[in-house]
Amino acid sequence: MVLSVNQNSFKEEVLESSKPVLVHFWAPWCGLCKMIVPQLIKYQSEWNGHLKLVGVNADKSLKLASSYQLQTLPTLILFQNGQIVNRLDHFQGREDFRRTLDAFMLSYQERHLNQLWQPQLISSGQNSGIKTSR
Repeated sequence: MVLSVNQNSFKEEVLESSKPVLVHFWAPWCGLCKMIVPQLIKYQSEWNGHLKLVGVNADKSLKLASSYQLQTLPTLILFQNGQIVNRLDHFQGREDFRRTLDAFMLSYQERHLNQLWQPQLISSGQNSGIKTSR
């Protein structure tokens, strides 16, 4: 499911989200924008609930479109912890689209694993008798 957001709800739904958020900037006149929605929904299901998918009508949210410097539609921007971690615009067909979505997932998994491993490495260092200088 694609959650529709606008300028009023963007901060809460995207920037303050605890999950990664894939933002699909689109417009009603954009045929390619409509065509990729089923693929985005399928992609979201592959994340097993770890990704929020939102859509922003760029024509109705001109300030957002301007602040993220949209040059083409559709534009996809992946946010995590309120920060842009990846962006896709000017893509060339289905292969390029899928390759970028896979790169989104891989970059998220790498960051997520680093966050999971960090406390374990610190605690294992402390438990192993390794002394650290202060």
